[in-house]
Amino acid sequence: MYPTSLTQLARANPFSAPLFSLQKVEEPQQSLNGQRPRRLAAAATADEDVSCEFGSSKYYALCGFGGILSCGITHTAVVPLDLVKCRMQVNPDKYKSIGNGFAVTIREDGVRGLAKGWAPTFIGYSMQGLCKFGFYEVFKIFYSDTLGEENTYLWRTSLYLAASASAEFFADIALAPMEAVKVRIQTQPGYANTLRQGVPKMFAEEGLWA
Repeated sequence: MYPTSLTQLARANPFSAPLFSLQKVEEPQQSLNGQRPRRLAAAATADEDVSCEFGSSKYYALCGFGGILSCGITHTAVVPLDLVKCRMQVNPDKYKSIGNGFAVTIREDGVRGLAKGWAPTFIGYSMQGLCKFGFYEVFKIFYSDTLGEENTYLWRTSLYLAASASAEFFADIALAPMEAVKVRIQTQPGYANTLRQGVPKMFAEEGLWA
């Protein structure tokens, strides 16, 4: 049985606790004074057959790699739509709608023109995903160690929000340079056609903080 109301509530909760799991314990049905003793049965256990230990370097690396796959690939796949969207925002008189934007882009640049900015998009959002997923786990563990196990469980939603906000801060910093290049390639005709052309030109014209 689960000996306390806290652990019973935790077991019934659809949202699992972040850093500890509940473990069954056997205890006497009734103590001498007629009351069952209250014991917290929360413990972090590591199975010997797990492929990756929670909080290890491999764990963070796998989380970061998952971020690369989930952010880099997906954002690159929608580059044509992103290109038309950016051009509609910059020049609404020329690109009047999504359909018109695709038609004008294909007429002027060909089908390959829809892929403009794919390289900075892939690199930038891969870095964003790496930092977002990786630092989320780092900050989740850091904040939980700061709060302690009981407060971590009681304030788990706030902890998740704080960890995700902290991770997003660094993730967007990692994204910003490539995003700046991408927007210039997509919205400034004649500026550059590739990442290799865009980065040196932007650095030469606007400096490191461009």
